[in-house]
Amino acid sequence: MKIRACVFALAVSIAIGACAKEDKQASGEVADKAAAVETLKDYPIANLDGVLTLTGVEFDSLASADGNGSLKIIASAPTTVRLFETGDIDVENARIIYRARLRTEGVEGNVFLEMWCSFAGKGEFFSRALQAPLSGTMAWTSQETPFFLKAGENPDNVKLNLVIDGKGTAWIDEVQLIKGPPGDS
Repeated sequence: MKIRACVFALAVSIAIGACAKEDKQASGEVADKAAAVETLKDYPIANLDGVLTLTGVEFDSLASADGNGSLKIIASAPTTVRLFETGDIDVENARIIYRARLRTEGVEGNVFLEMWCSFAGKGEFFSRALQAPLSGTMAWTSQETPFFLKAGENPDNVKLNLVIDGKGTAWIDEVQLIKGPPGDS
C-alpha cells in the first residue's frame, strides 16, 4: 500500500511539473510575441490636427472610444477619407497593421480601413479590412488590416484611410500603425 501511495505521489508530482513547464513555455511564447509588437505611429484623435481630408469630417468631442473625442464623417455618397500619412517608417520583413476603433450610424454600404504602402520605383499597394466591414448602426468596434513586408520591402510612405462605400455616418478613434512579426502571431 505504501509503495502504491509513493508511486501515485511521484506520478502526480511529475505531471504537475510537466504542466508547470508547459505553462511557462506558453507564457514565454506569449511574452515573446507581445515583445515583438511595436507601435510605429499613434494618432490620438483630440482635434483635426494632421487629418488630410477635412471635407465632410469634423471633430466630435462627445462620441469617443477613449474619451478624448473622435473624427465624425458624414457621407452622402461613397467616399474615401484620407486620414494620415507616415512618411518613411524604416521597417521591413515585418507585418504592419493599421488598427482603429470604428462606430457607425445608418450606414448603407460598408465602412472599412484602407492602408496604402508606397515603394520607390514600384508603386503603391493596398490592404483593406474587408473581412469585417461595418454596416448599419454599430457600437465602437476594433478593426484592423495588415500588410506583409518581406525582407528588402521598405515603404517610403504609408497612407491610412477610412472608406465608406455607401452613405451614412461613421466615427473613427484610437488610430494606430503597429509592427509585428512577419508571420502569424
